[in-house]
Amino acid sequence: MVNGIEANQIYLFIILAGAALLLFTEWIRIDLTALLIIAALGLSGVLDADGALSGFSSEPAIILASMFVLSGALFHTGLSERLGNGIKRLAGSSYWQIILVVMPSVALLSAFVGHVALTAIMLPIILNIARENQIAPSKLLVPMAFAASLGTAIAIIGAPAFLVANGLLRQTGQAPLGIFSIAPIGLVISAAGTVFFLLVGRFLLPDRKGEDAVDHFRLEGYYTELVLLPDSTLIGKTIREIEEQQPVDFKVSAWFRNGRPRNRPYGTKKTQAGDVLVIRTSPDRIATIEKEPGMAIQPLEKYKEAFPMSAEAENHKEDLSTRLVQSVVAPRSELIGRTIGKIDFLENYGVLVVGVWRRKGWLRTELSRVRLREGDVLVLTGDSDSLQRISEDQSFLMLVPFRGEPKPLHKARLAGIIMLIAVAIAALNIAPVEIVFLAGALVMILSGCISSQQAYQSIDARIYIFIAGAIPLGLAMQETGTADLLAGWLQGLVSGWGIHWILLALFIVTGIVTQVMSDAGTTALFGPIAIALAISLDLPPEPFVVTVAMAAVTSFFTPIGHHGNLLIYGPGGYQFGDFVKVGVPLTLIVAVLVSLIAPLLWLG
Repeated sequence: MVNGIEANQIYLFIILAGAALLLFTEWIRIDLTALLIIAALGLSGVLDADGALSGFSSEPAIILASMFVLSGALFHTGLSERLGNGIKRLAGSSYWQIILVVMPSVALLSAFVGHVALTAIMLPIILNIARENQIAPSKLLVPMAFAASLGTAIAIIGAPAFLVANGLLRQTGQAPLGIFSIAPIGLVISAAGTVFFLLVGRFLLPDRKGEDAVDHFRLEGYYTELVLLPDSTLIGKTIREIEEQQPVDFKVSAWFRNGRPRNRPYGTKKTQAGDVLVIRTSPDRIATIEKEPGMAIQPLEKYKEAFPMSAEAENHKEDLSTRLVQSVVAPRSELIGRTIGKIDFLENYGVLVVGVWRRKGWLRTELSRVRLREGDVLVLTGDSDSLQRISEDQSFLMLVPFRGEPKPLHKARLAGIIMLIAVAIAALNIAPVEIVFLAGALVMILSGCISSQQAYQSIDARIYIFIAGAIPLGLAMQETGTADLLAGWLQGLVSGWGIHWILLALFIVTGIVTQVMSDAGTTALFGPIAIALAISLDLPPEPFVVTVAMAAVTSFFTPIGHHGNLLIYGPGGYQFGDFVKVGVPLTLIVAVLVSLIAPLLWLG
C-alpha cells in the first residue's frame, strides 16, 4: 500500500492510463486495445480469469451483437432505405418543412438503427432533397447527422454507451434500465435540436454546395434492362407508381414495347406484360432481380435458350451476383464508338452484357444501342473460358467480380414486424432483454430476412470486442475500490453543489473527452466513477451514469466526436469551425436539459 492506495489499485491506474493513451491516440485498433485491457487485468491479478473475460458473455455484448443483426436485416431487406424515401416524400420543399420532418424522423429511426448506418442511408436522400429544392447541402446535412446522434438517446439499444452504462449498473447490484427508461430525455433533446436548427442553427450553418457530392453518389448508378413477365405486380402501373413503390434506388430512363420506345411524358400510361424498362439502379438491385417474382433481366431472359446457366451453377443454386463480372472499356479500345449490339458480345466473346455503368449522362436507349465510351464499365456473364478471353483482350482494362449482393427486398415488411415484436417484448419486460434480441436476430436469419453470412458481416467485431473489454474494466474499478477512491476526491470538489450543477459539470467534462474517444470507451472510464460519486452522495446512481452516457453520444463540440459527422464532411463542403460554431451551443442546450430531466426521472 502506498499513501493509502493498494497495489491492485496502482496496477489498475497503470492499466487505465495505458488504455486512455491508446484510445486517445488510436495507435492500435480499439478492439486490440480491449484485448490488451483484458489480458492486463488478468495477468496483473486485478481480476481473475472469469472476471477478465466476463465481458464476452455480458448483457451489453449480447444485445449489441443482436442489434447489429437486427438492423442489418432492416438494411438488407431495403426497409431502412424505404423509410428514408418515405421521409423524403413527406419533407416538402421549404427549409422549415424539411427540418421539421427530417430531424424527428431520423431521430426516431436512429433509436433502432445505428446512427452511422442511418446517416449513410440518409446522405444521398438529403442530397437529392437539397438539389431538387435548390437548398445548399450544408444547410441540411448537419441537422440530419445531429438528429441521428440525438435519437440514439431514445432507447438504451440506440448506442453502445447506454449498453455499457446499463452493464455498470447491474455490476453494482442496481436494477437494469428499461429499454425506454431514457426516452423522456431522448425525445426532449431531439425536439430541442429540431427547434434549435429552425430558429438559430440555420443561420450558423454555412451556405456551401459541397464537393460534387451528387456525382459522387451516382457511382452506384448501373443501367440494365428489366422485362415484365406475365405474373409481374408492376403490370398495369404507371412509371411514377413503379418508381415510388421501389424500396431502393430505381429510376426508369427508357420504356420499350415490342421493340419500340414509348414517348415521353409517360404520365398516366400503364405497363403491360413483355414491356422492357431500362432502369438505373444499384448493384445490389441488379443482383436481386432474379429473386423477385414477375421480372427478369432482359438479356438473360431473351437468350436463356442459347445461354443456359451452367450445370455447376444450377446444382449449387448460385446467386446471379456470383455469375457476374465487371470489365472496363480501355482507352483507345477498338470498341469505342461501336454499339453493344453491333459488337455482338455473345457471338464474338461468348458473354452477355447485362448492365452498363457510365460516369456521366443518362442512358435513354436499349443496351444494344449504347455506343461504348472509354471508361464505361460493362457487367458481363459467361462461362470461365469466355471470361478468360475477355480478360486477355486489350480492349478491356480489367476483369473484377461484380460487387452487387442479392437482398430479399420482398421481406421488408416481415423484417419490420420482427423488429417491432422484439422491441415490444423487451419494453414489456416479458423476458430478459438480451434473450429477446438474440431470439429476434435468430428469427431474422431463419425467416430469410438476412442470410447467415450477412448476419456475421453485419456484426462489427471491433465494437463487440471493445465492449467485451470495457465491461471488465468497469468491474475492476468497482471491485478494487478505485471508483470509490476517485469519487471521494470528486466529492470533495463538488461538496455543497446542487445535483443539477454536478450533473452539468459531469456532462461537459465527459462531452469534451468523448471528442477524442469512442462513446463506449468514455462511458467505461467515467461511468464507474459517476456511480461511486452518486453512492457517496447518498443519491441514486442512474441519473449520474445516464448523464455520462448522454454526454458521450450527444456532444457536438467538434466534428470528430461522431463518425456520422465524418460521412457528411466532404459532401456538405464543411470546415472544422462550422461544426464548432453550431455544435457548441447545441451541446450546451442538451447538457442543461439532461441535467434538469435526469434527476426528475430517478429522484422524483
